[in-house]
Amino acid sequence: MVTAAVTVVSMGLASCAAPDSRVRDDGVVLADPYEDESLHPLMGFAEQGMSKIFDGLVTHDADRRPRPALAAAVPEPSADGKTWKVRLRTGVTFHDGSSFGPEDVVATYRTLLDPAAASPVASSFRMLAGVRQSGPDSVEFRLRHTYAPFVHKLALGIVPSEALTGGRLESSPFNTRPIGTGPYRFSEWRRGERLVLTANEDYWGGAPKIRRVTVVFVPDDNTRAQRMRRGDFDGTVLPPALAGTFSGKDGMTIYSHDSADYRGVMLPQKNPVTGDLAIRRALNLAVDREGMIRALLAGRGRSASGPVPQVLDEFAEPTAVWRHDPAEARRILDAAGWRTGAGGVRSRDGRQARFTLMYPAGDSVRKALAGGFASDAAKVGIRVDLAGLGWDAIEPRMRNDALVMGDGTPLDPDLVAYGLLHSAQAEDGFNNPGSYRDATVDAELDKARSSSDQAVRVQAYKAVQRRLMDNPPWVFLVFLQHTYVMRGQWSGYEAVIDPHLHGVLTWGPWWNLEKWSRRG
Repeated sequence: MVTAAVTVVSMGLASCAAPDSRVRDDGVVLADPYEDESLHPLMGFAEQGMSKIFDGLVTHDADRRPRPALAAAVPEPSADGKTWKVRLRTGVTFHDGSSFGPEDVVATYRTLLDPAAASPVASSFRMLAGVRQSGPDSVEFRLRHTYAPFVHKLALGIVPSEALTGGRLESSPFNTRPIGTGPYRFSEWRRGERLVLTANEDYWGGAPKIRRVTVVFVPDDNTRAQRMRRGDFDGTVLPPALAGTFSGKDGMTIYSHDSADYRGVMLPQKNPVTGDLAIRRALNLAVDREGMIRALLAGRGRSASGPVPQVLDEFAEPTAVWRHDPAEARRILDAAGWRTGAGGVRSRDGRQARFTLMYPAGDSVRKALAGGFASDAAKVGIRVDLAGLGWDAIEPRMRNDALVMGDGTPLDPDLVAYGLLHSAQAEDGFNNPGSYRDATVDAELDKARSSSDQAVRVQAYKAVQRRLMDNPPWVFLVFLQHTYVMRGQWSGYEAVIDPHLHGVLTWGPWWNLEKWSRRG
């Protein structure tokens, strides 16, 4: 059942500002803070599906259940879970008029697995041994081992085989001139300004009623809000506090989506302070998560004690919850030999309980959470120095400096937990950047992903969450509620629980934009 909340503020239109005059009645202008580096699925664009430009073999409905897209039916595994046969939809064409067929599926996934292509998402497909055409309209995937959530991996966008000509994907012209089978065609991309999509009249799911989608890139939250008020956009994503300023405004609707999108403080194990178990446990007790949600997120969020969100309630362990207990945090630090010194900062063996916490400089929510975390840490004698940096500066420092990170998906726990926590993923880019290693966690994660028995998987993930209370890798803070503002009256909206990646081009309220139409 979808639990995403929707708040309808006002539907009156008489006094609202007019949308951008350049937009026809059958078009929409949406502002997004994030601009992708590439529109190539094998470079990570819309990896979890819901792309406007591409279709995967499967998609998901509003309740996160797999549904056939380019597959004729939702695929099922063989008895041993290692073979997935997929019958394909026929009569589908790419945006350039070429026919979709099994050769495109085979080429897409083989390129993904090709080391020479250097796909940044290849590491999340290590379970895949190979793919082959098994009939005129069918393909077969072979796995190295049983992998229960493989159906979700089939949401990856399919690329025409003609566009996969070898070499490194990062240098392919397809990154900026994509061709898919999705409901919208790529039309124009002016980097740093806007992206324009037009309706695919031949879309197998029916031509969209919204004929033109203009995505305007505006990184600054306050600027997006100001321009939304001015009438430049039909809709945008905003932090909760800014979205709340549109409450009561004529013609505005505020959408609030529950999400699996966590924010947490990654604590590198190689740092002599954050690598200390007593420090990590104390920080988890010192942080006032509910206070952060009230003060920094306008009440829109849920506290997080680990990477499994409450929206995956079957897998969530109700006993694995950190309480706010600064007194217990101080006791743990005292017992571990961290003594309070000058200025209230603790030290042990001549080393201060002090470390740097990085956050992406342009992210107002992460900046606020970093400040709240540092304030709570100081109350138990741990000093946190904040550093707002660009990603180019952050990435080389992740092995030694803490970082406010975010990720999450409402589809299956494995899609986040394995990469985040398993020792085999240590220091693989943003996979387990803190080099967390725990034999019990590894074993339970391996058990969960390789079993086709749902009960076994549920118990394994619950065991992981209990173990994280004894040996916490991070300080998980909150699961965000994503907030959006939309102007005017629209048909077709369906609430959905968001993953980390959300916005105009994937997930968010516009996940099914091809079904929308303007009313009034």
